[in-house]
Formats: sequence, structure tokens, C-alpha cells
Amino acid sequence: MTVNYATPAAENLRPVPGVRLGVTCANIKKPNRRDLTLIELAPGSRVAGVFTRNSYCAAPVLLCRDHLSGGSIRALVINTGVANAGTGEPGLAAARATCAAVADLFGLAERQVLPFSTGVIMETLPLERIVAALPACRTGLAVDNWHAAAHAIMTTDTVAKAASRSAHVGGKTVVVTGMAKGAGMIEPNMATMLGFVATDAAVSQPLLDRLVRQAADESFNCITVDGDTSTNDSFVLIASGAAGNEEIDDPGSADCAALSDAVVAVARELAQAIVRDGEGATKFIEIMVMGGASVDECRAVGYAIAHSPLVKTAFFASDPNLGRILAAIGNSGINDLDVDRVRLWLGSGQDEVLVAAMGGRAAAYREEDGARVMAPAEIAVRVDLGRGVAQTKIWSCDLSYDYVKINADYRS
Repeated sequence: MTVNYATPAAENLRPVPGVRLGVTCANIKKPNRRDLTLIELAPGSRVAGVFTRNSYCAAPVLLCRDHLSGGSIRALVINTGVANAGTGEPGLAAARATCAAVADLFGLAERQVLPFSTGVIMETLPLERIVAALPACRTGLAVDNWHAAAHAIMTTDTVAKAASRSAHVGGKTVVVTGMAKGAGMIEPNMATMLGFVATDAAVSQPLLDRLVRQAADESFNCITVDGDTSTNDSFVLIASGAAGNEEIDDPGSADCAALSDAVVAVARELAQAIVRDGEGATKFIEIMVMGGASVDECRAVGYAIAHSPLVKTAFFASDPNLGRILAAIGNSGINDLDVDRVRLWLGSGQDEVLVAAMGGRAAAYREEDGARVMAPAEIAVRVDLGRGVAQTKIWSCDLSYDYVKINADYRS
């Protein structure tokens, strides 16, 4: 089940001029399932990306990094079912052959194609099936295919994830539309997630590189489902330039701010949708940590709470065993933390409950209040460290019986 999220209707996902998408069934892992996506970019498009930091990064990640360093990207190819990770040199050869097949379809150089894979690790990519299905993807290319593509990149996701925004830059209205997949192995430095966001704005390459890092830091790098970082994490930002605005190059300009707001909004909606669709999730949890000496310190505390299996299972059970949260805060690595200055609240608005202060249970706290604010499907946690002015937010979910079932049966 998902927590208060539904895939936007196809008509609510705005086409991005200069970006066409096609999907088909390649029978990669399961028959009669859309599992192959092709994205064609108009000439002059610019692309930037950020990728997993896992040392066992997948073959397509290695190729994406290489291809992005060397030229004009004109196509992306995405398969689900097989991650093509932990496959050594044969995996690299299969990823290269996939790029070559796409390049042949469009009359491109192999380096102008970016490959992406997601699915089971250490399994061989069924190259012949993928190559055979590519012409069908090309035949189906259309600017209004975001809805279908968002479904075609899913693995254990229960819903497709997509979002659109618009912005006004240089006297033009530009579109920002994106899609993502991910439900498990979700952790910062990205996750077993793929994210693709495109705009028709004209943006310089240095600024696009900056924007993709900013958007990732404010969205996908603020979520966690289970603390595992995968091998295939990729987040790509595309600027087709088809809107005809004067190229945005100044990071301090109003146009950059407007575009950045729209890109971050789309990325954040996608990131939160991943958490809402976390494997087996029944609760969506927003953790705000404030009063830190630095943002990194606040993030460490937020993730200590979000990663704790004891905390996550308590949220699943709506059990106000809230000493678990204090233990997680204390285990976050702040060696000089003054626990007498730390305060912890649950809930939000008028129903926010002070749980802990002065090193222990708040004087007015009652367990029935804790149980009440833990019962809803969306729970807010607020921590004040009392050390400074830095703050951040982390989004996570609970840990349920179904998480174990889904991952135990993942290859079935």
C-alpha cells in the first residue's frame, strides 16, 4: 500500500518540448510487462546527472559517468528487471552493446546514449531481448508519454511516480516534468532509485550541473526507507532548450531561482512519493531536526532516527515507546551533545506534543498523547538539539511485516 499518494493522471503530466518517450514489453524479467523505455532528446539538449556512491556500482552507472564527461547526449535507454550490477566485464559489454543498438536506431555515436538499469543484482542482462524490442520503443516515441514511462520503469513499486510544474523565465513559460522509481534499498547518496527530470528551458551546462546536485541534495538525498544504498542510483536532469528563452547561466539570477524552485519541487514530490511507496510502508514520517551546529549534524540525527529498526517498528505499531527515539539521537555521533538541552516533539500544529526535555520525559507528557499522535498515517517528528541555528528535514517510513515478505520473495 502507499501512504496518501496516487499517480497523477496522464493529462496532468505536461509534455516537455524536445523530449520524446517510448515504452514496450521486452520480456526482460516477466512476460507482457512494460519494462523498456527509450527517451529521445532534441539536438542541443543538455544533460547532467548524479549517481550512486556504492563501490559496486552497476555497469550502466559507469558508462553514464563516462558518456556525460564527453559530449552531447541525445538518447536514454532504461530497462527494469535486471540491474546489470555485479556482472563484471560482461555487464559492461552488454551496457555498451545496448548503447550501440540505440545509437544505430537514431544515427548517433554510442557516447551520445545513456543506459540505465534496475532490478536484480548479479544477473545477466538479456541483451538480445532488449535490442529486439528497441524498434518498438522508437515507434512509440511521443512527448506525452510520461505516464506510460513512469509505469515502465517500476520494479517493486506499487504505483508509478511522476510530477509536473511550470516556471516563468526570460518572458517564457517553461515546463518541468519528471518521473522516478524506487521503493526499497532507499537511502541517501541515492538509492535503488532512478529519477529523470526534464525541462524545455535553455540552461548552460555548468548551471545544469549545479542544479542537478542542488535538486538531489534537497530531495532524493533527504529520504530513507531502509538504510541500504543500491548499486544503480541515478538522477538525471535534462534541459532541451526548446522554450527559446535566453540561456540561463547566472546562478544568482531571478530566472535561475524560478527554474530551481520548479526543479526542486518536482524532485521533492518524486522523492517523497518513493518514501510513501516504501516497501510495506504504512506510515509516512517527516523528521525535522533543528538547533544544530551544522546541517550535517542535523542530518546525522535525522538519519539515526529514520534508520533505527526499533524506532521504525514502533511507528508501525503506533507504540509510543519513545525512548527509542532518544536512544537514536544519542547514537547519532555527536560526542558533546548536551541531552539536557534536547527537546523532542511528536505531531504537528495544535496537536504537537512535547515528549522529552531536560534529559528525560517532559513533565506534561502522557503516554495516551503519544499514542494519539502516532496513530495517523502521517507523523511529524521535531527535534531541537539546542546547539545552534542549522536545521534540515528527512523523510522516511515505518518498517512492517510486509517489508520482510517483499524482500524475502523479491526473486520469486
